Amino acid sequence: MAGIEHRQVDGDEAGMRLDRWFKVHYPGLGFGPLQKLLRSGQIRVDGARAKSDTRVQPGQTIRVPPLGVDAKETKSGPIGGRDLRHSPDGELLSRMVLHEDAKVIVLNKPAGLAVQGGSGVSRHIDKMLEAWTNQKGEKPRLVHRLDRDTSGVLVIARTRGAAQQLTAAFRERDTRKIYWSLVKGVPRKREDRVSTWLVKEQTPDGDRMRIAKHGDEGADHAISYYRIIEQAGQNLAWLEMEPYTGRTHQLRVHAAHIGHPIIGDPKYFAADINWTFPGGIQNRLHLHARFIDIPHPNGGRLKITAPLPPHMVQSWNLLGLDENAAGEDE
Repeated sequence: MAGIEHRQVDGDEAGMRLDRWFKVHYPGLGFGPLQKLLRSGQIRVDGARAKSDTRVQPGQTIRVPPLGVDAKETKSGPIGGRDLRHSPDGELLSRMVLHEDAKVIVLNKPAGLAVQGGSGVSRHIDKMLEAWTNQKGEKPRLVHRLDRDTSGVLVIARTRGAAQQLTAAFRERDTRKIYWSLVKGVPRKREDRVSTWLVKEQTPDGDRMRIAKHGDEGADHAISYYRIIEQAGQNLAWLEMEPYTGRTHQLRVHAAHIGHPIIGDPKYFAADINWTFPGGIQNRLHLHARFIDIPHPNGGRLKITAPLPPHMVQSWNLLGLDENAAGEDE
């Protein structure tokens, strides 16, 4: 059992409830023992007594008495920018793993890491997977994509046969993908279906999708569904989004199309002069592939949920959004 510790609150934990902070760092500590330590004043924040609903801020010091449980390993924590630049490929991939078996690997891709190479891309998952080449010289294979700035569930096939089956499942829409997003304003309808035609166009800032008409050259039909889970006043809304089709930037374009672009979207967010970006929230894309339900190559279905990335955890804490409000993903 360790002695008394004094731990500093990290930058991405701004506004986090103290009981949530302990759940993250000491998952083995139960609710009852935590309340007893708080009531007796053994847990303190910057030297002062605190309650379970006390909201902590970066730089504050939390006094942690002997708990009889192990702290969560730092190496299994959120992946930051320094990790993306300097950690070895194999180590970084291992930290992303949500599920692994003989046929399938599921990663929680961090925001800012590209899935494939391209202009200005120095590091990407497809190249990193070479670190997991097996003795037969077979490298794990991508079976779908996520945008560079989108975090969350990414499915990888270990074998050629598994890749064929998983790719077919995506092509035949025998999968269910749920995304969480934070958008500007609050949609008028609590839930709705968005159906448009999309076409890709070249811009100085790279490829961009725009709304098109049926029959336009190169236009593809795109269908998405959304529902509001919670809102922060009339300024922001937390949406659960589900793409029926799989077009490039589909959810991002559809959110902007209904007048509620995703917060931090560098391509499709356009704020009017009367709208103020919320203080304390990072200007990074708030779109996360939260859940996937896909047939497993060996039979049955694989259902995986990915924890939110640090910048979205920070926003949820600041806005007082409750991750449990979404209900069961499946």
